[in-house]
Amino acid sequence: MRRIYRAGTRTSPLALKQVEEVFGMLKKVYPDIKLEVIGIDTYGDKDKVTPVSDIEGTDFFTREIDEALLRDEIDFSVHSAKDLADVLKKGLTIAAITDSIDPYDALVSKSGLTLDKLPEGARIGTSSLRRKTQLKAYRKDFEIVDIRGNIEERLMLLDERRLSSEARRAKEETTNDERRNIDAIVIAACGLIRLGLSHRITQRIPFDILKPHPLQGSLAIVAKEDNIELLGLLSIIDSRKEALS
Repeated sequence: MRRIYRAGTRTSPLALKQVEEVFGMLKKVYPDIKLEVIGIDTYGDKDKVTPVSDIEGTDFFTREIDEALLRDEIDFSVHSAKDLADVLKKGLTIAAITDSIDPYDALVSKSGLTLDKLPEGARIGTSSLRRKTQLKAYRKDFEIVDIRGNIEERLMLLDERRLSSEARRAKEETTNDERRNIDAIVIAACGLIRLGLSHRITQRIPFDILKPHPLQGSLAIVAKEDNIELLGLLSIIDSRKEALS
């Protein structure tokens, strides 16, 4: 077994935490293993305007990392499992899916009110078509606002704190109506937990209101399908083996 492996990832704080999580899992089994983290900016990280609902199921957040993997610039990549494209590039395979640390969607509200207590016409920021559709089905009076950016940027929008230059540009490109304050945001609870922000969770939204993505809270490790040795090494943290046993 090699002692140093190059792990490719997006460069957001959450993505780096996810690599740390995978490293910790592998370290328990392979105490001598070392990782070199290779940060890669993807098109999805640079484009803060396109609604996530327009690109769900594509490689919007993984394309550049997949290409680096195929060029052997990295040995494997770590992603939020729900960010993977529906179809991986030829030559790549999912080496492992980790257990979910929390499958729930979380409400973060300014007022500390849960979904059922929010005032009529409350403005809720989210990006996923799944969340938008289910929120409107739960309460037709909600005004759903499309927002983009990493978790920290979304919390800044909610808190009306100083925005990064990229988030500010994205906000400036929205309509005047969309610039009005939002009352709450809906994001994955697992992201807040991994960033040490679980105290920001106002409510874990019940599954009968918001049914989450089936892989929410899990991480996906992708490698080249012909790298048999590495696939065997990574299989030790693959939760799918347990499901089949």
